[in-house]
Amino acid sequence: MRDGSEEEYVDYVTARIPALRRLAYLLAGDEHRADDLVQQTITTLYVKWRRACTATHLDRYVRTMLVRAYLDERRLAWARVRLVRETPERTAPGQDAGVEDRQVLRAALAQVPRRQQAVLVLRFFYDLPVDEVAATLGCTSGTVKSQTSRGLATLRRLLGERELAGATYEGSRSR
Repeated sequence: MRDGSEEEYVDYVTARIPALRRLAYLLAGDEHRADDLVQQTITTLYVKWRRACTATHLDRYVRTMLVRAYLDERRLAWARVRLVRETPERTAPGQDAGVEDRQVLRAALAQVPRRQQAVLVLRFFYDLPVDEVAATLGCTSGTVKSQTSRGLATLRRLLGERELAGATYEGSRSR
């Protein structure tokens, strides 16, 4: 890139890194893997910049690249390599109950199949419509709806449906 497009690329990436890291972290659940995903995405973007910068919705294009990199990551051999025998323990949650809730939700979300996890993050954390999620994942709207339903069912099972149902039921009784 010798024309002015390299400067455009640097400006775009510099502005979008925080949003890309946030999405990657929500998907991967780990800061280091999130950084790797972002690095992979912006490297691929650099290679494809001339074509990418002509996209109607550049942010959507780059978000699609990141989500697809995340979904493809498990197929790569290096994703299965562990450098330590045991996973290090996480630090204890703080006094804030919200932090603990987020950790519980993140742990449950990590157990959901990757495609369902991507659908749930895009639908509920990013509040994207079904059609946009379908375009991002390269599937039909019906697939997104079924993956959402299955993913939510798995989360309910993992988080303990009785606890969730009990909280809803008790909350409705007190009104």
